[in-house]
Amino acid sequence: MAPDAEKIGIIAGSGQFPLLFIEAAKKAGRKTVVIAHHNETSPEVADAADECCWVKLGQLGKIIKFFHRSGVGETVFVGAITKTRIFRDILPDMKGLTLWNKIDVKQDDAILRAVAGVLEKEGVKVLESTLYLQHLLFPFGVLTRKKPDKNQRLDIEFGWKNARAIGAMDIGQCVVVRNCSVVAVEAIEGTDATIARGGALAREKAVVVKVRKPGQDFRFDLPATGVKTIETLASVDGAVLAVEAGQSLLFDPDAMIRAADAAGLVVVGVRENPDGSLDY
Repeated sequence: MAPDAEKIGIIAGSGQFPLLFIEAAKKAGRKTVVIAHHNETSPEVADAADECCWVKLGQLGKIIKFFHRSGVGETVFVGAITKTRIFRDILPDMKGLTLWNKIDVKQDDAILRAVAGVLEKEGVKVLESTLYLQHLLFPFGVLTRKKPDKNQRLDIEFGWKNARAIGAMDIGQCVVVRNCSVVAVEAIEGTDATIARGGALAREKAVVVKVRKPGQDFRFDLPATGVKTIETLASVDGAVLAVEAGQSLLFDPDAMIRAADAAGLVVVGVRENPDGSLDY
């Protein structure tokens, strides 16, 4: 079927991002054609879609056939896929297996760029995940009643440099620091698990810094924070969440800020200047 400009494909992972995107796309007059992943995507997402196909992780050929059959010429990647599932739950079809065997480095960006490349060769353009949702980008400045003190600002600056370094290597997007010492680095386990591990090692006053990877592709894998992030940080007696402003997603901002204020945490959107200094 020829592409239908009214339709937009949505390759959905977990969390609320797919539902928010469906709602925004429909307000923009688009019909939503969703690829939902077993054991990841909420059934609510399938219910909200105009069309839906459930797939297992790695079934790239099935995705392409469904999009062609439904007349999809544009798609977005929204929502997370549990990274550790690549070790136990991936069940690729022939198209997915062929691509998997061609990827030398099985890191986030390499995998997602490879999948996007195949989709675009098949006539399905991959768009930025923030399409229709620019208002969800993390704001600049201190969002909570409490502001970072002098020592916490030093930790933010120290953590920023280290988070940038691991991001450049496509390892992760977040570090946990205390007293200018790195106590945890995000890898395949994800941000919340990193905060829990790092917070336990720091014992208290942990500062979490989360940034966009250098050269981050806005089509996929944007950092995201929300109420759960705050709950995790509060559970380990952490102190600060510093996130790169305008380069990540913020879900339920009002609820997140209320939770942070109730826990006595600092939440701040940070901006890097051309000279490398930080503003917030």
